[in-house]
Parts: sequence; C-alpha cells; structure tokens
Amino acid sequence: MTFDYSEEEIHSILKSYKHKREKEKERYDRIKDTEEFKLKNRMCAKNHYDNNKDRYKEKYENKKDLIKARKSYYYYKKKNDMEAFKNKYPERYELLLIGGYFKDWKPLESISTS
Repeated sequence: MTFDYSEEEIHSILKSYKHKREKEKERYDRIKDTEEFKLKNRMCAKNHYDNNKDRYKEKYENKKDLIKARKSYYYYKKKNDMEAFKNKYPERYELLLIGGYFKDWKPLESISTS
C-alpha cells in the first residue's frame, strides 16, 4: 500500500494535523483546571490502577533486585564511597554492571582467564 502525494497535498495534510493538535492543546488548557475534568481523570486513573494492579505487582517483583541495587548504588554514590558498595554488595554491583548501568564496565577485565 503506497501513497503518492504531491508536495501540496503533503503540506496540506501537515498543516491540518498541526491545526488539529493546536486546537486539542487549547481545549486541554481550557478544561484541565475544571473540577469535572479532574474528577473524570482521577476516576480513569483509579480504574486503570484497579484493573492492572496484579500486572504492576508482577512487574515490581521481577525488577525488585534491580531496584534494590540501584537504590544502594545511589546511596553509596551520594556518600562518595563506591568501594564500600562494591565490597558490601558485590552481587548488586555485578547486576548493575551486567545490566549496562555503569559506563566504566570493562567486560574483559571482569573475566578471569586463569
């Protein structure tokens, strides 16, 4: 399925899309602070949360170790004591290295060739 549009048609399509987005933005800016909009938005968010609670819990359970590792990393980074982090939590440090969280990871140096 190919579309062959002239330059004028492309320009017209882009112009109408831009106009549509501007009107939607204006409408949103006009109604975003109304009580009715806030209540409706909150209700939609609550329904989404209630319907997907198990999915989010499962997602958290899958990433729990990574989250702990990142929190520990930021704690020790804030204290400027990365060596203590590496010594106290080597498994968390390794998890962050494997996940590509650090830029200083040199895979050839971490592999022992003995």
